[in-house]
Amino acid sequence: MTANDGDASATGGGDTLAALRRGDLAGARELRFDGTLAAVPDEVLALADTLEVLDLGRGTLTDLPAGMARLHRLRVLFLSGHRFARLPPVLGDCAALQQIGCRGTGLRDVPGEALPPRLRWLTLTDNAIETLPEALGARPELQKLMLAGNRLTALPASLAGADRLELVRLAANRFAALPPWLAALPRLAWAAWAGNPADAAAEPADTALVPWRDLAPGPLLGEGASGRVHAALWHDPAAAAPRRVAVKLFKGAMTSDGLPDREMAAALLAGDHPHLAGALGRIAGHPEGAAGLVMPLLPAGWRALAGPPSLASCTRDVYDPALRLTPAVALRLAGGIAAAAAHLHARGLMHGDLYAHNILWDGATGSGALTDFGAASGLPPGAAGAAWRRVEVRAFGLLLGEVLDRCGAVAPALHGLVQACTGPARERPAMAEVADRLSADAVAP
Repeated sequence: MTANDGDASATGGGDTLAALRRGDLAGARELRFDGTLAAVPDEVLALADTLEVLDLGRGTLTDLPAGMARLHRLRVLFLSGHRFARLPPVLGDCAALQQIGCRGTGLRDVPGEALPPRLRWLTLTDNAIETLPEALGARPELQKLMLAGNRLTALPASLAGADRLELVRLAANRFAALPPWLAALPRLAWAAWAGNPADAAAEPADTALVPWRDLAPGPLLGEGASGRVHAALWHDPAAAAPRRVAVKLFKGAMTSDGLPDREMAAALLAGDHPHLAGALGRIAGHPEGAAGLVMPLLPAGWRALAGPPSLASCTRDVYDPALRLTPAVALRLAGGIAAAAAHLHARGLMHGDLYAHNILWDGATGSGALTDFGAASGLPPGAAGAAWRRVEVRAFGLLLGEVLDRCGAVAPALHGLVQACTGPARERPAMAEVADRLSADAVAP
């Protein structure tokens, strides 16, 4: 079971409520409603001794019953699709609750008492929150914090002590500047803040515009939270022959990472690199007014290196257990991605989502490319920018460690590089140095 942005879709077949009332779901550990709820059924509370994952589907809930605290095994709760203006305080009494998804409910108020003591993953994307309680930093297991699309201008100072926080999404808020302590958090590896006044990224003035009439869309290659990607032929009047490209058409909706227009700007700013799936131009004149990009077409058959994090893994990708790499393949793959990330850093960009699930590769030789600019942000100048670059170096170090775990014996220097990238923030090497050290000579036994 996977969740890209902290929300899960109701996937149970039939009428879940009717099945509950018949007693068909007695002893259930996971429960997903596939209809509309106006109240939490009493039958849910009767599952107190077994229920661990609860998705309340969609409906008109504005609060939760006090009896929710009886669900003493509940670990994961999804409230998205309802009308919670206030995060229900009863959640703070759910002793085992680790993950809360409350996306797009009109949420304005987050009381400190609504935060359960074992909170690990909090998704409050696309709401109307202006402030967060200091109690948030007093949740020692907090690891993943999704806050894109709110009205925040600051974070609780208590988060400076959130030593386990690894991923934070702040895009499309109102931050004039990021708190300097945020980049210094020892385990932070993935962050996004595009669409704030603090975001320094801007679309290049010389962006190429590609008329829709010059594109012949082909089959669907993939679909994500922000849009759909198709193969296409580009009949560029300035070229001698049509070019095979990829076309991404954006849905225009807020994602857990941020806004589509900021993703487009970052992809265009990224420029060209052999290990990067950037953008060749912006689409103009789509008949339905859709925004889109023309991108390089990666070779057919390339696949994601891993799947996105699961509810259980939280911030760690899920790999095929059968995946095995030779040291040479691992080195080629890691070296290419490090070079791509160094290229972005040199252009004033932080990818923000440097994960195996955003790497497409050939599955054999180690050729690969870093994709998806949904979480990319413009780096601030000077020391602040250098600090954020070191955050992304940690992300790469974690990725490198995962890749090496799927190899046999490798040069000790590679394990040393993992330790350097994931060690104390101020001591991490620059990404360009990491790319250099991944050369064959640098890691020879």
